[in-house]
Amino acid sequence: MSSEKEINWDERESSSVFHPLDQLSSAIDKMEINDPQLPARTQLKPRMAQSPTDNVTVNFIFSCQQDSPDEGVPPEQRNLSDALDVPSIKLARRPSKRNSVPVEPEIKEFTGSEGPSTRMVPTLRSDFTLSQFHWIKTIGTGTFGRVVLCEDSLTTASLSTSPSNSRFYAMKILRISDIFRLKQVEHIKDEKKILKGLDHPFIVKMIWSYHDSTNLYMLLEYAAGGELFTYLRSVGRFTVPTAQFYAAEIILALEYLHCKSPSIIYRDLKPENLIFSQDGHIKITDFGFAKELTDRTWTLCGTPEYLAPEIIQSRGYNRAVDYWAFGILLYEMLAGHPPFFSENPIEIYQKILDAKIRWPKQFDLVAKDLIKKLLVADRTKRLGNMKNGVQDIKLHRFFKSLNWSSCLNKEIQPPYLPRVSHAGDSSNFDDYSEEWMEEDGPDATAREEQVHVFCDF
Repeated sequence: MSSEKEINWDERESSSVFHPLDQLSSAIDKMEINDPQLPARTQLKPRMAQSPTDNVTVNFIFSCQQDSPDEGVPPEQRNLSDALDVPSIKLARRPSKRNSVPVEPEIKEFTGSEGPSTRMVPTLRSDFTLSQFHWIKTIGTGTFGRVVLCEDSLTTASLSTSPSNSRFYAMKILRISDIFRLKQVEHIKDEKKILKGLDHPFIVKMIWSYHDSTNLYMLLEYAAGGELFTYLRSVGRFTVPTAQFYAAEIILALEYLHCKSPSIIYRDLKPENLIFSQDGHIKITDFGFAKELTDRTWTLCGTPEYLAPEIIQSRGYNRAVDYWAFGILLYEMLAGHPPFFSENPIEIYQKILDAKIRWPKQFDLVAKDLIKKLLVADRTKRLGNMKNGVQDIKLHRFFKSLNWSSCLNKEIQPPYLPRVSHAGDSSNFDDYSEEWMEEDGPDATAREEQVHVFCDF
């Protein structure tokens, strides 16, 4: 009988990563958490509200203030001794979610000269007005905004499972003044820029965007089925056919992102960011960390259990980090927990660097082979990042029985059908206070120069 301490996977610690590890440890030691209701997981400043199509959990960030002489210099060459700003905070959130944590501000690619970027063609509606939407209820909250289930009062179409014909949407509402306070301007602008150019069956669609003197608004298709995270926790772990189905839809979405010009890396793949459409198919959500990439980037962001070694080591990284996270996700779907875990966040990163995986008994051998080829520390030898690209993953024996064309066309019956009574059903999401509209203080309205930054939003 094992003497190891049993781990409660619903109470895993989620903290941000900041390299080197000893500085992260020092920062965590200095944190003050004032809410006695909080679980054991350490927390920092909430990042933003997440939508049902953008993960209804709250993300947290480390603020990294870099001196101007360091602009464009890779992190390993910087003096980070005074880089962390960790104030005392008071927060409340759901205890079962892992938090994605970026370092701010975004570190630019150190690429020398970069080629021209291919512009995305806008696909957003232009005939909507804010007044035509009736806000039904809050389905997600964050530091500078929330996500509201809303109904288009001008649409008379009957209820439908098709997002293009449905009158129900998810409205992400972000407060401009808080976006500036948390230094998230570029992340929000990038999120909108990327989302408006995406059109894939397994990626959430943006329909419309707008801004006024207080908020930014992003109208997204509403997926009423809830999170894969919630479903996975309810069943414990997935069977191999179930995991294969969801993994296939996810890899098709990643292939689409990586083949864009310029390539888009997602950087936050995890069960919390995967939601079910009413028909049971997967949608990838929350593009707050997504980035157009021409070469490499050094930004330290993501969810601790899902970080690739090259992110932790600040060596610069590319789309290979998404394939590492895909391997972690596949392991978690089949085992019910991630391969690298500790109640001490520093130990999570050390375990990732050590790359010693404990395999549960009866773990499928073919799935194990795929995961081992994905969780390779040397990214040049990582499956998906070699000469044949993502085809190496799609041709692996784990997907031998899968018809990829049928999968892309959604012709395969999903293994799970969410319980949804109608297109506007919100029962798969938590309830939140609806007093938020009365909480606007004198600082709610953004300054004129702040609003101007989002003039084309």
